[in-house]
Amino acid sequence: MARGFESKDVEFQQAEAERTRTLGPGLTAAEREVEARRKTLQLALTRKRAELGASRSEAHRRMLTAAIETLEQELARLP
Repeated sequence: MARGFESKDVEFQQAEAERTRTLGPGLTAAEREVEARRKTLQLALTRKRAELGASRSEAHRRMLTAAIETLEQELARLP
């Protein structure tokens, strides 16, 4: 037998309440911005490290190494 709309809505509300309890309070706008910046820097760092591994030119490797150091410094400065 198919469940009614109301029972599905109650189930959704219960699941949402459980998710809120397990995740804790939501992030503030500033915290979301910091997390987004952190993820962006981590992705850029991963990409630069991959490029460094594939690089054949010494000048390109030096440039990538400098970029990696800068990205690591920026990550370290984040709260």
